[in-house]
Amino acid sequence: MLKLMRQHATSWFIKILLGAIVIVFVFFGVGSFQEQRKTKAAIVNGDLITMAEYLKTHKMLIDNYRQSYGDRFNNELIKMLNIEEQAVNSLIERELMTQQAHKLGLKVSTEELSNVIWKFKAFHKNGIFDKERYMQILQRNRMTPEEFEFSQRNSLLGEKLHQLIVGNAKLTNEEVLKYYQWQNTTVSIDYALFKSSTYKNIKPSEEEIKTYFEKNKDNYKTQPTIKAHYVHFDIDQYTDSIEITDEEVSDYYEENKDEFKQEKTVEARHILFKVEPEGDDKVTAAQKKKALEILAKARKGDDFAKLAKQYSEGPSKDKGGSLGAFKKDAMVKPFADKAFAMNAGEISEPVLTKFGWHLIKVEKINPASEKKLDQVQDSIKKKLAKERAKDETRLAAENFSDDLTKGDDLAGIALTKKLEPVTTEFFTKSEGPNSITRRQKFAYEAFKLELMVPSSPIDLDDKFYVVQVIEKKPKKPEKFENIKEQVHSDYIKKEQEIRAEKDANDFLSALKKGESVQTTADKYKTTFQRSKFFKRTGSIPDIGYERAVTAAAYQLTEKAKFTDHAIKTQKGFYAIALGEKKEPDPEEFEKEKKQVQDKLLQQKRTHLFQNWLQEVKTNSQIQKFVGDPDQNKEEI
Repeated sequence: MLKLMRQHATSWFIKILLGAIVIVFVFFGVGSFQEQRKTKAAIVNGDLITMAEYLKTHKMLIDNYRQSYGDRFNNELIKMLNIEEQAVNSLIERELMTQQAHKLGLKVSTEELSNVIWKFKAFHKNGIFDKERYMQILQRNRMTPEEFEFSQRNSLLGEKLHQLIVGNAKLTNEEVLKYYQWQNTTVSIDYALFKSSTYKNIKPSEEEIKTYFEKNKDNYKTQPTIKAHYVHFDIDQYTDSIEITDEEVSDYYEENKDEFKQEKTVEARHILFKVEPEGDDKVTAAQKKKALEILAKARKGDDFAKLAKQYSEGPSKDKGGSLGAFKKDAMVKPFADKAFAMNAGEISEPVLTKFGWHLIKVEKINPASEKKLDQVQDSIKKKLAKERAKDETRLAAENFSDDLTKGDDLAGIALTKKLEPVTTEFFTKSEGPNSITRRQKFAYEAFKLELMVPSSPIDLDDKFYVVQVIEKKPKKPEKFENIKEQVHSDYIKKEQEIRAEKDANDFLSALKKGESVQTTADKYKTTFQRSKFFKRTGSIPDIGYERAVTAAAYQLTEKAKFTDHAIKTQKGFYAIALGEKKEPDPEEFEKEKKQVQDKLLQQKRTHLFQNWLQEVKTNSQIQKFVGDPDQNKEEI
């Protein structure tokens, strides 16, 4: 059964269902290392979570993220998402929830289950649930009704438990107001930046560099390296043998009609007259006046594209203001609302957005359309064939991987199966072997492996790799002579930081003592300037997204206007003081109260459930046998 589920795990049908039953994978989920190597993933209050469940869940998460992120799904994202931990933790939470639901006597009736399954459009024919179609689709994907219905029953049980825990969550008016004020209070700051890079006259002696090296030896080591055998399985080997029926093409088309719809688009040009958000009213009025003057020229017959090149302050200026064809949700709302309400050839009155005043000229309107089945059947057939071929490729790789155990000679066994093994040179985690196209991804996965333990298939685009690490070389200390230039550079950077931080703190101390701002700024060759207003969650004008500066700014008061010390950022060290603080307008709160209330209530329910679940975890006996392979392993 495990191989059958692997074989069809990425078919188009599963992808359709994934969005609808994602709660099954989060709370009641199901993912692939070889079962003969490990038999259990976790034990929760005496109940076993099998390795098969973990591997299935792991794989489902990988497939789901890959579908969501597309080409952005890479090594760094996999590492950041910590999918191994996600998989085992979701299964543990599923088991805890199941146990608690049973303790509370919660049940899902057959009628409730039927109502949910009947709503799946994948099982509809002519808009009505069709039992024969239901059985055919499950059979085609090697799923029994019992398996599918079990997952749906658990999903509903999870929803009932969730509703029971959070159903009584309520908010007071005071909570809503405080939250609104927290989000919408704005501040401005007075600040001076001390850039580390401006401290140039640093000339360390040979002795100082050597001393620095000796104190920081642990930072100067060679990278660990490994050497591996691998066999790869290519999708091209299986594509020609795949046959896709007309019925499968038709089914895919019916269940993915949105994929073949073309939204209405507008082709337009614009001329932008910039205005800062929450900027000066006089500047805003002056820019509008300028926009009206150019509008008059355009409506008299002056070429709009030439006017855009001459007057626009936007990035599309050099293209005559051309924005090409765009969907409504691709533009900020005021701009989109106006552009999509216009006719071809029209020029708008000035439209104000967060970027400034826009003059819009609509050049062409492309109405919404939908491609017919006969227009897309070839592309659907190719897509399904590729997916099926990839499933077959993965299955072949997993079959080979399943035949291997720790200590087996991967290369030797590959030859007996008429496969072509490859032995890599020694490679680092950051580079990977030269024989692989996606070297970093390969290296990232290979470095997780224990010595002589064959991997599960590693998916690199249209190839699957089974890898076995055969040698490891640990990192070792570098010799000073080999990295003298790097140490020299590091010493200077460190010294620059020290001097920048000292000057920033001395600057702050002087201002706290009441010394003249201008005199002190001149002494340190800097400027102490005031920012425009910004929110807790927004960017600081002329500074950018600097979380540490924002956090410090909102701690300042009229009695304690200066920070205790300079704030370190990527740009350098900021000396800051409170400028002004503005509370939000009460009238605006009344307008937005309902929206804020709904958002805050959802957050409260989420926190309430998470706290409940954490308490259940604390009072439970949980043993984990899988997770992030790097967490419990010494770096080689």
